[in-house]
Amino acid sequence: MVSHPPKDPCMTPEKEAFENHKLDKRLCREVGRAIVDFNMIEEGDRVMVCLSGGKDSYTMLDILLKMQQRAPVSFELIAVNLDQKQPGFPADVLPAYLSQLGVKFHIETQDTYSIVKQVIPEGKTMCSLCSRLRRGILYRVARELGCNKLALGHHRDDMLQTLFLNMFFGGKLKGMPPKLVSDNGEFVVIRPLAYVVEKDIVRWAQVQQYPIIPCTLCGSQENLQRKQVGDMLRDWDKRFPGRLENMLTALQNVVPSHLMDRQLYPFESIKATGVADDEGDKAFDEEPIAPPPRASGAPSVIPIAQPEATTGACS
Repeated sequence: MVSHPPKDPCMTPEKEAFENHKLDKRLCREVGRAIVDFNMIEEGDRVMVCLSGGKDSYTMLDILLKMQQRAPVSFELIAVNLDQKQPGFPADVLPAYLSQLGVKFHIETQDTYSIVKQVIPEGKTMCSLCSRLRRGILYRVARELGCNKLALGHHRDDMLQTLFLNMFFGGKLKGMPPKLVSDNGEFVVIRPLAYVVEKDIVRWAQVQQYPIIPCTLCGSQENLQRKQVGDMLRDWDKRFPGRLENMLTALQNVVPSHLMDRQLYPFESIKATGVADDEGDKAFDEEPIAPPPRASGAPSVIPIAQPEATTGACS
């Protein structure tokens, strides 16, 4: 089944073209900023772009292809889809789309659906086992294709959801990093959409008319904790504009001395010094929201400046 987000019937063609151009520039700017901030892509990289058929991975591939055209470094992209043999999965959609796009791609077929359905009892969430199986297969494929980096389509809202899931259900102050080493230590995993808001991806999927393929395995599970947390964040975003932006900024402004992790801060050795300390107990003071820190001398992989361009071009 292929579906698209609904269009706004009240928008004129001129206004729509203007807004689409702004959105195009914003997506390119935010992806470029993430790539530079976290040094995600370097000279000679061969990046495996994990494509699920959802709006997020389509958008990631789209913007990375545009970044590739204007980057000061040379890197390769290869789109990879894992066909998990879910009933009703339209196996012809992605090959047709990628062939038309002219991008290198590989379709890996592995029946993980049967394994998950056999192992997980009816009514229980399937994401954990499905994710582990999928991850192992993707690592093998990346090795076979000679890729050194894997790009995943998680966006800002996914990262914030993960933070709250770990707090509410895992007892950890832990999020979803924009860049990390893979479980087996063999690859670097990157999330180029780390700064991109989900609402922009939904709109861009509508503009581009991607052939969206819903996940019938986990997408129909209404009891998912991630879905509940996502609903909470979306409600906050409506009622308190700017709250999610501040939360993402908070992930980049960690103050270990004002948390409770004894491995991060030597609380046991704290003693009064008799000297005033600007970083002392301000736990209840109101402080302005500071921008996230910028690392000095950070490598400039892909320029952020946006030259003038026509509507529909990444500028």
